[in-house]
Amino acid sequence: MRTSNPVFSRWDAARGARRTGAYVRSPVGAAAGTGPADNRAAALYTPAAGTGTGTGTGTGTDMDARAGRAAMTMDDVVVHTAATLGTVALTATLSWLLLPTGESDIGRSYAIAVGAALVAFVLSLVQVFRRTPAPALILGYAAFEGVFLGVISSATSTYIARGVVVQAVLGTLAVTAGVLVAYRAGWVRVTRRFTGFAASAATGFLLLLVADSLFSAFGAGRGLGFHSGGLGVLFGIAGILLGAAFLAVDFKEVENAVAHGAPREEAWLAAFGLTTTLVWIYLEVLRVVTILNSDD
Repeated sequence: MRTSNPVFSRWDAARGARRTGAYVRSPVGAAAGTGPADNRAAALYTPAAGTGTGTGTGTGTDMDARAGRAAMTMDDVVVHTAATLGTVALTATLSWLLLPTGESDIGRSYAIAVGAALVAFVLSLVQVFRRTPAPALILGYAAFEGVFLGVISSATSTYIARGVVVQAVLGTLAVTAGVLVAYRAGWVRVTRRFTGFAASAATGFLLLLVADSLFSAFGAGRGLGFHSGGLGVLFGIAGILLGAAFLAVDFKEVENAVAHGAPREEAWLAAFGLTTTLVWIYLEVLRVVTILNSDD
């Protein structure tokens, strides 16, 4: 089963390498904006266990050394994901406290938030184009993403409703728990068709976001109308469902990677992928609850 999430796509090639005894290059994943399937995958050469020759680069000794690395476990994924999400939460809290969003300060705080989002995007691109995970890049991405989320959340709480951020966090937790239960119970089956449909839908969703931003930037007022009213709520719910679909795909890819003995350092990539998906879900839940509160 092939995923469009670039963080996990390389494990498909690793499974093929173990079956054929080859040293192969993984496929490049899909690219699209800033969502959970949003960056182009780096090429990764994965050695087959117990082989000393292959079609990739490097010497037989190098490949034997890589093949002897410790395998990733589910505990590794949990620990690294907790560290990454903890970094997001910490910097979000600090930016909320240290970057005020009152009328006299909101311009400066927004500028910092946009700068942080751009830095996070660049760091994420650097990571996905690397052949190996870099914890410093992943944690750096999490830190700057947290700054962005903290300012956006603070402004939303200040100008819309004070309880809206708590609602968004609880909503994100509820979606995550629901997807996990559904996946473990077998109610959601992640197949090639499921993944392809989710990737296509996400591409269309992101194109609509771009079009909405362009319309807003060139004087079309509220753009395509995705920021208010019933259309905005429906669009946000579609975003939440897409995030939930990719979360299921992420769970499947993590499970496959653990089962097929992916290198232990790949747990950082799992944490990176899960974090980007959860950030996507949080922002879409925040969109929905913001519209609902503003329409009261």
